Amino acid sequence: MENQRSDGPLDSFDQKLLAEVSRNGRLPVTELARRIGLSKSPTQARLRRLEAAGYILGYRALLDPAKLDRDHVAFVEVRLTDTREPALTAFNAAVRDVPEIEQCHLIAGQFDYLMKIRCRDMRAYRDILAEVVSNLPHVASTSTHVSMQAVKDAAL
Repeated sequence: MENQRSDGPLDSFDQKLLAEVSRNGRLPVTELARRIGLSKSPTQARLRRLEAAGYILGYRALLDPAKLDRDHVAFVEVRLTDTREPALTAFNAAVRDVPEIEQCHLIAGQFDYLMKIRCRDMRAYRDILAEVVSNLPHVASTSTHVSMQAVKDAAL
């Protein structure tokens, strides 16, 4: 049987497999096996194990934001009026319901959250900021940084 671990840290085959599927989640198992240097069956077993263990959370298509008229990106620093757990929980829940908020991170630093907002253009962003972001629970203030170009935009 080819090198297959059952537990413990990820071995080099697992790491290669994760790197390959992160670049292209639609690779046929035979091609994936060829790229990592194993045969099809052990590769398929490793893939299932990594999925079951939660290393692979899912697969998705990468969409072209420009073709979808969502090419405007703004990063927004958010300060809250209250940072106790109930306020954070309320804010987090409300953020999840806003489709234009692509990412939101709780930050240790000068502000409380950093959000990545993607929309059509500056006018749409101004509407989202005024009507949505400013009305999220416990928002005290925001500061916007507009992206001029994505130099690198890659997931793990």
